[in-house]
Amino acid sequence: MPNINYVTKSLAIKIVYYGPGLSGKTTNLRYIYQHLNKDSRGEFLCMETPTERTLFFDLLPVKAGMIKEFTTHFHLMTVPGQVFYEASRRSVLKGADGIVFVADSQVPLLDANLENFDGLRKNLIEHSRDINLVPLVFQYNKRDLDNLIPVETFSSLFNSMGAPAVEASAVNGRGVFETLSEIAQLVVPKIREQIFWEKVQTDMGDERKRMEVAMSHESLVKQQRMSASNETVDKKLEMTRLKFKSLNDVEKEIDKLQEEFLSS
Repeated sequence: MPNINYVTKSLAIKIVYYGPGLSGKTTNLRYIYQHLNKDSRGEFLCMETPTERTLFFDLLPVKAGMIKEFTTHFHLMTVPGQVFYEASRRSVLKGADGIVFVADSQVPLLDANLENFDGLRKNLIEHSRDINLVPLVFQYNKRDLDNLIPVETFSSLFNSMGAPAVEASAVNGRGVFETLSEIAQLVVPKIREQIFWEKVQTDMGDERKRMEVAMSHESLVKQQRMSASNETVDKKLEMTRLKFKSLNDVEKEIDKLQEEFLSS
């Protein structure tokens, strides 16, 4: 369920990028951050603890237009890649409105993908959620490399539910905004149903309405890319590092940031 402020008419939608270490989760967020105009993005934050120096959460509030009269932000976050930070990964998933599973397409990483996807399923169960009912998009990343896992293999092993899948090369920007658009198309109708009681039906009228919502977000992404294409991309990522004593402190800071965005 998204965070909502009825006074300021603001919505905060949490999208979590999940997957193996070095699969390209942060690369996705870096590319989005660097190719959106400054009016459409927030601060890029790195949160770390003394005992988990490689643990970081990227919180990137991207303005996403309006849902009804509510101003909408997408809070994009990543989980730490290493599986031995399972408690941290589970914590980041708490309250996620949508998930992007970033898979590494290289053949030697097949087992790592399987292990992480199984971990995602189990962590959602810990939050009393069914992976088949959570908005989910697969991104098959690193398709620019050699010795790749066939898309058909990914589909048979991971995607029996028929979720949207995007072939990508995040380091080059291929598929990055397309992935963001796909998850927006899944999340927004669900939020309309949860908050505004707009039940999505299967008749043609409601289906057309759903597609209009999806296309509006796809159009938004394209416009942001076009406006940003005229700017010089800063190769040095502007990142604010925040240090905390414990994971609990990180969770409190995330909640605080979400409240600040809602009240602004």
